[in-house]
Amino acid sequence: MARKFKTMDGNTAAATVSYAFTEVAAIYPITPSSVMAELTDEWAAHGLKNIFGQTVKIAEMQSEGGAAGAVHGSITAGALTTTYTASQGLLLMIPNMYKIAGELMPGVINVSARALATHALSIFGDHSDVMACRQTGYAMIASTNPQEAMDLGAVAHLSTIKGSVPVLHFFDGFRTSHEIRRVAVWDYKDLAEMVDWDAIKRFRERALNPEHPVLRGSAQNPDIFFQTREAANKYYDAFPDIVQGCMDQVNAKIGTNYKLFNYYGAPDAETVMVAMGSMCDAAEEVIDYLTSKGEKVGLIKVRLYRPFAQAKFVEAIPDTCKSIVVMDRCKEPGAPGEPLYLDVAAAIRGTKFADVKLCGGRYGLGSKDTTPGGIIAAYRNGQSEHPLHGFTINVVDDVTNLSLPITEEPDIVPAGTTSCKFWGLGSDGTVGANKNSIKIIGDHTDLKVQAYFQYDSKKSGGITISHLRFGPQEIKSTYYVKQADFVACHNPAYLAKYQVVQDVKKGGTLLINSGMTVEELGQVLPADAKRHIAQYGVNVYTCDATKIAREIGLGNRTNMVLQAAFFKLANIIPIDDAVKYMKAAIETSYGAKGQNVVDMNKAAVDAGLTALVKLDIPADWADAVDTVAAEKPHSDRSDVQSYLDTVMFPAAAMEGDVLTTSQLLPGADGTLPAGTAAYEKRGTAVTVPEWIPENCIQCNQCSMVCPHAVIRPLALDADEVAAAPAGMKMVDFKNKKYAGYKFAIVVSPMDCTGCGSCANVCPAPNKALVMKPLLEQEAQQEIFNETAYTVTEKDMGPLTVVSAQFRQPLLEFSGACGGCGETPYAKLVTQLFGDRMYVANATGCSSIWGGSAPSTPYTVNKKGQGPAWENSLFEDAAEFGYGMNLAVTQRRAKLIETVETLAGLDYADEEIVAACNAWLAARDNAEESRKTGDALVAVIEDYFAHQDQMGTPFEEQWLANGKKCLCPACTAAREILEKKDLLTKKSMWIFGGDGFAYDIGYGGLDHVLASRENVNVFIFDTEVYSNTGGQSSKSTPTGAVAQFAAAGKAVKKKDMASIFMQYGYVYVAQVAMGANMNQTLQAIREAEAYDGPSIIIAYAPCINHGLKKKGGMANAMSEMKAAVAAGYWHLFRFNPALAEQGKNPFTMDSKAPTEDYQSFLMGETRYASLKLAFPERAEKLYAQAEQEAHKKYEHFEKMAKQ
Repeated sequence: MARKFKTMDGNTAAATVSYAFTEVAAIYPITPSSVMAELTDEWAAHGLKNIFGQTVKIAEMQSEGGAAGAVHGSITAGALTTTYTASQGLLLMIPNMYKIAGELMPGVINVSARALATHALSIFGDHSDVMACRQTGYAMIASTNPQEAMDLGAVAHLSTIKGSVPVLHFFDGFRTSHEIRRVAVWDYKDLAEMVDWDAIKRFRERALNPEHPVLRGSAQNPDIFFQTREAANKYYDAFPDIVQGCMDQVNAKIGTNYKLFNYYGAPDAETVMVAMGSMCDAAEEVIDYLTSKGEKVGLIKVRLYRPFAQAKFVEAIPDTCKSIVVMDRCKEPGAPGEPLYLDVAAAIRGTKFADVKLCGGRYGLGSKDTTPGGIIAAYRNGQSEHPLHGFTINVVDDVTNLSLPITEEPDIVPAGTTSCKFWGLGSDGTVGANKNSIKIIGDHTDLKVQAYFQYDSKKSGGITISHLRFGPQEIKSTYYVKQADFVACHNPAYLAKYQVVQDVKKGGTLLINSGMTVEELGQVLPADAKRHIAQYGVNVYTCDATKIAREIGLGNRTNMVLQAAFFKLANIIPIDDAVKYMKAAIETSYGAKGQNVVDMNKAAVDAGLTALVKLDIPADWADAVDTVAAEKPHSDRSDVQSYLDTVMFPAAAMEGDVLTTSQLLPGADGTLPAGTAAYEKRGTAVTVPEWIPENCIQCNQCSMVCPHAVIRPLALDADEVAAAPAGMKMVDFKNKKYAGYKFAIVVSPMDCTGCGSCANVCPAPNKALVMKPLLEQEAQQEIFNETAYTVTEKDMGPLTVVSAQFRQPLLEFSGACGGCGETPYAKLVTQLFGDRMYVANATGCSSIWGGSAPSTPYTVNKKGQGPAWENSLFEDAAEFGYGMNLAVTQRRAKLIETVETLAGLDYADEEIVAACNAWLAARDNAEESRKTGDALVAVIEDYFAHQDQMGTPFEEQWLANGKKCLCPACTAAREILEKKDLLTKKSMWIFGGDGFAYDIGYGGLDHVLASRENVNVFIFDTEVYSNTGGQSSKSTPTGAVAQFAAAGKAVKKKDMASIFMQYGYVYVAQVAMGANMNQTLQAIREAEAYDGPSIIIAYAPCINHGLKKKGGMANAMSEMKAAVAAGYWHLFRFNPALAEQGKNPFTMDSKAPTEDYQSFLMGETRYASLKLAFPERAEKLYAQAEQEAHKKYEHFEKMAKQ
């Protein structure tokens, strides 16, 4: 049966074929594999039937380990079961993979292969994860591109059913999982015809069932275990032929030629490359290029990696082969070679190819772009007389000198291909629009298409680059677009920062989202960009999409305006057809958000068609003269300056790919200096706040809620007022307590994301903060730079919302989304305890905005003190923080012992003894332990500075020891100086989201809090897995639509607070900053002061919620207020210290609901969309959710009255 073509990415292709064979799917979200599970859930919710005539039964588990356990149980009970995972998630499945394979059970794990966390986390693609599974007993099948994910995904399922060996089907994360191509899609009838129904029957008969019981999973002794393991050999020996047989079935159906090892290239090749994954497509392009010049090169594509069929591999090698180059997309430190290389070396041993030159190399770790030039370099290495083994490509290794030089980088994209590149800002809709564009082209023309999306690690405000290609020939270019026919710059700030213009080919087109005239553009563009435009005859167009989007009501969502402009300029399909298809896509993409959103986006399309302006480029641009580069920011900290110059500035300019190994050597262990985000100055906002002092009531709420710490209140004394920069606004304090100081608000416009949360929350009758265009506020940056870090912190009295904001935030300018609901909490914690706090951060949003290279937002104060931050894994943050606490406690116990020893020596210096006793008395008080610790260090250092034993009986010994006294007192004093960084009482914090706390890390969290150790846990509760795209968690409330809950979650939210209050000795608080800032501040202070474990659960609206009020996430704080008013979220504190005083430990801080619960739900797309898709179910779930919230409030109210 002829297959239909549909434009889709690799994840969709794999999920499409997997769904057909799947009865049960046990799932857990992880980038970049989550899409497969999300689609499976969505299709099941809408009634799609598999080949068994059923919808797939979906079970979201609490972790990947849990998913693997459920998969194992489901398979053993007779259901064909699938899961989808990657990276650390796959590692958590390994124990069950051994079990499933050991029991010879059929099953498939689909993996978007991804790097493993080592010195740093990387969410991007390589083969590190799948290579960690190669001895589990799972067969391993590799797909090269989305089409192969569709085709070989079928082979994976057919083979495992027939051969009773489980299969790991993998393809490259991001490069294949997220790459969009035109794919021939299976008809499920064809799949049903190929499946071995007798094998399925045998599998069912072998399933556990009390009607014919057996026992599995016994404990075996040394007498029989070994032999039983060997008995499985025959299954693995037979499996390659089974896989080839299934490939032959597929080949017969669709006319392909899949083999275990496919050869491509010259029949008489002398240099043969061996590889698997997406690189193979680019290698085929290179082979076509080289063979056209007469070179004898080829490629063996590995399809079945485990079991590795050695004889079949050798058969695939041309007889003429003289050199083999093996490419591995992973690194195995200390091994004689990477895994595929070792397999090839073993395979050719004892064959006619035993003496060919053999070398192995690494490529593409962490999605490093693998270019034609890099592949050619690998071939050249293989062709050399003495090939370098262990080489790398597309990096410059000037430390171990293993990298190969790239001597040519040809443009080998197929003739007739149109290449496009779109520079966007995360959350402006650029990526979504380009996905729709490529699907429109792929689905409505005969052109071959390819789309790939490049992201940085910032959240919604980061850089996105969309790489699109389309043309008449098959496109195998699995690397970035470097020479483009069309370039669009959707954020004009990029023009001066990045090499945007230089990618445009001669006679190509540049589209800029701006209303600038050519003269104004000339003021912005660097000279080299002007020269390129003029000398290459680039056609330059502007379209003020930002203005149009705001006028329509779309905020910063410029995507539809610019997509329409692209179709008009590109002229790929008739513009009337393009408009029709764009508007149809709008219905699909935005229908769940309501008709108003649909209508606004359609209006944006219409506006984009008429808003284009072509600029006449002045001839003198061809001779534009370079100007002196602006001086880069300077740091007084030498470690920071070195890092800025060698790493951060190049990486921030999108030039990190050219950094050498030696430049990155200081960070080989993953260590980065704190506080480098302050030097980024990204300038991505369209509008930023302007302070109007005469309207200001000096409440400091704007500073409190600012997600990126760009708003700073200052108290200036007379000298600081006199030294203030020109143009700085300041007024007298309204509070007479602060008479003698001037009050000022300073704003860092170049670090602002323009969310507007500050202006939204301002309670002044006439707003004291008004959003103004960035260009009008740039002068405020210098004022911020000159004052925010130089004005001294004053004693502003007892800690309140107002006074706390005069403290320096030690979290600033993070990569969080504009309007983020999480960062204001974390920032506040650093203002209170940042100079002495540890942070163990769970993987998730808070680790990404908190620790994404190259910039570091956690910073230091003037003394160099600040949060000591580290991320371990997703699942173990509680244990990780607990371990930190154990270490600090143990090391500090030794310090206490040393100080006690010194204080107890009767001959020790009296002043030192007094300082020791003062510190011992104050050691558990944070503020006093610092004061007395500093005093102790000072007196010891002064003693040693003046110590002189010349002329005493100890002179000879003193000189022999290098003028160092070795008496017990002096030895103890030196030990105190060595451990002086432990004198101040530390504050231990564990940060994470609800996915960590409610699900994957809950077991560890429970254990740590039950331990009674003095650790503080802060949960940013967004009620979904925010970092992976909004999947349901146990924190997701009833009725909410989320990924993995497409039909609305039917189970109520886990009541974590009540669970931990039952211990009686855990401090528990639930807060919402926008609803009650004082309560939030009080809870954080009480939790840290409590000598025992604490947990604070903080409501954090998220971009995934789809706030429907105009401004979206600008309303995060008002959404918190509304949630409390409607009884959706409750505020309370449970303080065991009160119980010790005979008081009720529970305090209810929110009142009975005053607003309508369901009206609140309708203000968020995650709820409102359920009513559009499943209206009857929505009514039932909304009512259920309201009842659950009401019962919870009644329960808490009773607790408060006890």
